[in-house]
Amino acid sequence: MKNYSSSDKDYDLWVLFNQVRDVLFKARQKELRPHGITSTQAAVLFVIQAIGNEVTATKISRWLLREHHSVSALLGRMEKEGLISKTKDLHTKRPPRVVLTEKGRQAYYHSAERASLHKAMGILSEEEHQRLSSLLRQVRDEGLKELAADMNPPFP
Repeated sequence: MKNYSSSDKDYDLWVLFNQVRDVLFKARQKELRPHGITSTQAAVLFVIQAIGNEVTATKISRWLLREHHSVSALLGRMEKEGLISKTKDLHTKRPPRVVLTEKGRQAYYHSAERASLHKAMGILSEEEHQRLSSLLRQVRDEGLKELAADMNPPFP
């Protein structure tokens, strides 16, 4: 295999970000497979659990930095799988609220273990963990500025 060398350090770092994301995503998928959910579904379950009673597709899309239509489609699939239900108040024009079903609560419980993530991140000291977290927030926030995105991710 030929040794790769690049003069574009920013691009190389972007590739590394993606490799780390892809590896952790696949490890998380493998961990969740026995429970019948995906890591994306687990993220939605987490948001619903974290927000509480007034969860809407819009709030979920803001938390996950995803397009509303993508989240709406995902919620439709999750509803068909019995993980969530959507409740609409017929007396108001408010958007439907999203709630966990019993099956969704069980899936959330299993997804909260996160052993694959803890194992991967466990190699970092507390100081390294805090520094990496700070650096990643800076990069994320600068990217949001570049997009002129009116997003203020509530987590983390």
